[in-house]
Amino acid sequence: MPALIKKRNRLSRVRYISLLIFWVLVSQYGFSQTDSTYIGFFEQPLSVRTYFMDKFTVLSHQQGDHDNETSYRTNAPFGIGFGFSYKNVSLSGAYGFDFMRDKKRGKTRSFDFQYHHYGRKFVYDIFFQNYKGLYTEPENEKYELYPDIRLKQYGVYGQYVFNGNKFSYPAAFNQSEKQLKSAGSFLLGGAVYFNEARADSSLVFDGGHKLKNYQVGVNGGYAYTWVANKRIYVSLSLSVAANVGFENIDGRKNRVKVYPSVFPRFSMGYNHDTWSVGASVVNNRVYILYTAPSKMAFDAGAIQFSVIKRFGKAPKFLENQKIIDKYNEYRFW
Repeated sequence: MPALIKKRNRLSRVRYISLLIFWVLVSQYGFSQTDSTYIGFFEQPLSVRTYFMDKFTVLSHQQGDHDNETSYRTNAPFGIGFGFSYKNVSLSGAYGFDFMRDKKRGKTRSFDFQYHHYGRKFVYDIFFQNYKGLYTEPENEKYELYPDIRLKQYGVYGQYVFNGNKFSYPAAFNQSEKQLKSAGSFLLGGAVYFNEARADSSLVFDGGHKLKNYQVGVNGGYAYTWVANKRIYVSLSLSVAANVGFENIDGRKNRVKVYPSVFPRFSMGYNHDTWSVGASVVNNRVYILYTAPSKMAFDAGAIQFSVIKRFGKAPKFLENQKIIDKYNEYRFW
């Protein structure tokens, strides 16, 4: 009999959790409806964009009580990208050509995948980065090269947009819709990271040469878009976080600590009836070492300039994809 009672209690908990998840999903779908006095849509279902992107990764090192910090930068080329959007479904990609790299800054071997998603109720960012070979800004017109420094960051950052029915992240950063009136929203979310920095001899992390850092935490912030007129807008958001984690230096595991992080985003643009231009900057700063004698931060982000052209008629193979209409009908994010 006791076993049967325990089984029934487990089933009750499962039903309760299932109903709670269902209620959250239905609520999100209901709350995701937009206020048409604040958010508008373009008449054309298809848009094609080309853009220029500068992805950047910086390792900043501050020692002691000195305000000055040394910034080790990657030498990545500018990227040229192309993409399209059809009924809120988008696909894009960019590639950096080697001839666009400044050879004076040394050679950086890299794999840099950054994905920034801006939805109605959720915004999330994915970082998958691996670098080898950095440099510092020149003194006496000469760059200092550090071919032995290696950096890694794997992370996911997500936030819930409380006022998504009036404030539009897609309008600010994708220009896939229009912010008609100025509006803002509080943000709340979380993040998880794995960071690694190592050097043979040129960089020391609290007496070691190999640092691994693990973090998980919560974040909060505020975003606001100012609409100057029906064509021009400026958007800014800022989030701060407290992450709990620890670092491992040359195999020595330190105690659990709290690491701060900050994530600003900025965008501005001009929307015509059939075309748009826009610029945006995102920068996620995560501290991977935070002690009295030494502080080290990992900056990852991108600067982007986009030109968008919209078309009233889409190719037949897109118009025949009924799954896209179903996706837009039921999506709640």
